[in-house]
Amino acid sequence: MIYLDHAATSPVRPEALEAMRPYLTGMFGNPSSHHTAGEAAASALEDARRRVARLLGMRAGDVVFTAGGTEANNLAVKGIVLAALAQGRRHLITSPIEHESILESAAYLERFHGVEVTRVAVDEHGRVSPDAVAQALRDDTALVSLGHANNEIGTVQDAAALASIARDAGVPRHLDAVQSAGWLPLAGLGVDAISIAGHKLGAPKGTGALAVRGRVPLEPLLHGGGQERGRRSGTENVAGAVALATALELAETERSSLAARIGALTARFIAGVLEAVPSAALTGDPVHRLPGTASFTFAGTSGEAVLLELERRGVISSSGSACAAGSDEPSHVLLACGIAPDVAQTSVRFTFGREPLSDEAPERLAALVADAVGAVSG
Repeated sequence: MIYLDHAATSPVRPEALEAMRPYLTGMFGNPSSHHTAGEAAASALEDARRRVARLLGMRAGDVVFTAGGTEANNLAVKGIVLAALAQGRRHLITSPIEHESILESAAYLERFHGVEVTRVAVDEHGRVSPDAVAQALRDDTALVSLGHANNEIGTVQDAAALASIARDAGVPRHLDAVQSAGWLPLAGLGVDAISIAGHKLGAPKGTGALAVRGRVPLEPLLHGGGQERGRRSGTENVAGAVALATALELAETERSSLAARIGALTARFIAGVLEAVPSAALTGDPVHRLPGTASFTFAGTSGEAVLLELERRGVISSSGSACAAGSDEPSHVLLACGIAPDVAQTSVRFTFGREPLSDEAPERLAALVADAVGAVSG
């Protein structure tokens, strides 16, 4: 089996598993407990917090450990906007291609709190114009929340330019870096909040973090014992935090070499598919894209049927976001890029990871894609 769905999830790294093992066995204390076992757990938690903060370019006190990227995004969007309502700021800027956790959080704020949401249009490649964001800003804008790299088409935004526009207007900028962590540098982008998810990096599912600069007010969504400095109550997942820190450090160490190697292989794969399949069209930005993401539409086919044919040939891929799997609706991302609904439903996404591939793999994979599409078309 060749697994090409790393944007959905990646295997747990052995190093992350070994790092977390002590906190699942002998060192199992509650970090809020004031005894030796609890203090050992608290020490490990704070060490993990410092390690994550350093790689995100934030302070240790900025980091809130969560149960994944969806919770981190919910906490960022709802938490920052709800806190801003007290100052009369009730306007949110985002885009129509964001992850469902951003879009649904924005819709919730609209329905129940009267927040006005501007969804800035994207171009045909899924890029957000900094000028469009600048024009959308208002005196009562509470937050600009835009993803770093799209989870379906891999398009990468100019995060630093977008953050600069928000900063000049005195508006907090949230970056959903769930897909870009491990592929792109995250420190030094000038953002005020960053979301990451462990299972995209080689940590277990159910781990994640939101880093929010201390000057940005944040209303908690979970209330209780006041853990995480009152921003996310509930007994912390110490083992998960340690695994997340370990996986993030390893990813950062390997990032440049991995991006170059996988980027070159993916480029050959894209060229091979476009040459072998007449109906194939690459979606997303051809230049500003994640190194390991290749997403296509195959007009005149069924994306789901192509996926089944690929799996019969030993290739695991997806039709887009795993969070929207099973939906009969065409991808909201592709629709926002101007792709017709019937064509959008033919999309297939291939996302590469850190696993080694043979030198001939890109062309061999492209041939398998051509076979699968041919079987469906025939």
